[in-house]
Amino acid sequence: MSPVNTRGCEPLRQLSDTEAAYLAGIIDGEGTITLTRTHRGENRRPVVSISSTELSLLLYVRSVVGAGRITSKVRAQDHHSPAFAYTISSRQALTLLGRVWPYLRTYKAGRACLLVEEYVRVTPRNGRYTPHQRAARQAFEQRFFANSVRAKAHVGHL
Repeated sequence: MSPVNTRGCEPLRQLSDTEAAYLAGIIDGEGTITLTRTHRGENRRPVVSISSTELSLLLYVRSVVGAGRITSKVRAQDHHSPAFAYTISSRQALTLLGRVWPYLRTYKAGRACLLVEEYVRVTPRNGRYTPHQRAARQAFEQRFFANSVRAKAHVGHL
């Protein structure tokens, strides 16, 4: 696995094995690993998010990781508890996933592994794709979003 270039991003804290395993547990239980677009027509970028009603947990995650942002979620009903979301994206998300994916135990391990091993290879830095590169990128995204059964099978081999 090659190191991820984080140029232009604040560097993440070095995680101990215990911190990486704990974060993996939080991501497995309450988190999401996905590719998302900020604007219509834009390429998708990796995002790791964790939702919780416990703001203190998300503040801890941000302090351990050393990056990311916390936002409050809109309450659908007045009687619902306030909820928050921690989000880290792009190269910083890849760096975080590279550290925690060996400890992930759900289908998210397959997604993390695919992002860490292939995302940089199929994403040109200037955002300009040749037809071959665009086809490779689309195939990558299809594999990423494909059935979770394959990803779950991968987890069984860890």
